[in-house]
Amino acid sequence: QDLVQSKLIALQFGPTTMVLWMIGLGLGDAGDITVKGLAALKKCRHIYLEAYTSVLPGLDREQLAEAYGVPEIIEADRDLVESGCEEMLARAEEHDVSFLVVGDPLCATTHTDLWLRAKRRGIEVQVVHNASVMNAVAACGLFLYRFGETVSIPFWADGWRPQSFYDKIVANRKMGLHTLCLLDIKVKEQSIENLMRGRKVYEPPCFMTVAQALEQLMEIEEERHEGVAAPDSLAVGLARLGKEDQIVSFGTCSELRAADFGGPLHSLVLPAPELHEMERDFSESLSRLPTNS
Repeated sequence: QDLVQSKLIALQFGPTTMVLWMIGLGLGDAGDITVKGLAALKKCRHIYLEAYTSVLPGLDREQLAEAYGVPEIIEADRDLVESGCEEMLARAEEHDVSFLVVGDPLCATTHTDLWLRAKRRGIEVQVVHNASVMNAVAACGLFLYRFGETVSIPFWADGWRPQSFYDKIVANRKMGLHTLCLLDIKVKEQSIENLMRGRKVYEPPCFMTVAQALEQLMEIEEERHEGVAAPDSLAVGLARLGKEDQIVSFGTCSELRAADFGGPLHSLVLPAPELHEMERDFSESLSRLPTNS
């Protein structure tokens, strides 16, 4: 079996060299990894799972390791990623190393930075792509080529209520483009008190919902009146894209704010002012969720 595996790897990837593999896991579950990605992962001495920019809800490192038939998967948390992944890169100079990413490996600027750091150190980097929210958002029926700049909506906090994401949505609308909104996730975050005291105590994970994103957007809309998120403005709420229980629902902002999309991860699409006939037909065929009001 090992010989067959080695021949498969040689056929796919060429002569054996030390490589940093950046492998996309897709969106749904452990079964979404590609055949090529799984073959690469199995030849690696060290395997890291990026757990900062996205997660696979309901699956932990131990479950993934069992599913992939490997002894251990190491968590690449915020501290490791933001410190430049020094440990991972040092290991990749001597052994094959995998860096597993939910979705596609190069959809986050953090991972582009890792690619550049590895290249500067003379480490060979191989990328195995997979589905991500950036293309799976087509499930809402809006044409992908009509999407403008993607925005991230962060949780507001006391004394910190940015509106830059709203400005970008306005700019997209003026160009007749849709906007994909990626909603904030907080994993392994520290409170200000614990951070100041140097205590490694972390807050429970927190995932922004469609309702929370619209609450912030509609509050800005009340001040700005740009037509982005008025109560009757159209939007598409998405939850758990790629999973069997995914939800894609079209409606007004007020309807979606009152709807229950269930567990994470959520995202939101704010369409261009004018829809193509096919876009409208597709979007209007999507189910409407019952509201909590």
